[in-house]
Amino acid sequence: MSYSDQVLDHFENPRNVGELSPADAEVRVENPVCGDIMKLWVRLSGDRITEARFRTRGCVASIAASSCLTEMIKIKSLAEARSIRREQLVEALGGLPNASQHGAHLAMDALAAALKKLEGIKKLEG
Repeated sequence: MSYSDQVLDHFENPRNVGELSPADAEVRVENPVCGDIMKLWVRLSGDRITEARFRTRGCVASIAASSCLTEMIKIKSLAEARSIRREQLVEALGGLPNASQHGAHLAMDALAAALKKLEGIKKLEG
């Protein structure tokens, strides 16, 4: 299996690894088929994501997608983060082999779960 330079860079030099405390949202998602697990922590300031961190136990693609996703969502509003599509993540990674697409799905599932939590918090504040 051949990975793009972007995938290998995010895998070998992952950005934003580690827990974030305090976080406005903390989620854990698992791919039941392959067993990869991603934890995502997100901090807001107003309606903007100011910090995002992750820990992923999984394959090259899952770790790379997790790293890339945290870079993509920083300084984005909740609406902007919600508009990110899996295809954009895959494109930012320079593509993923078909057998590794699950890595992008895992990252996007984590983002969806975090956004759901954050939107719930914003409703309570509002």
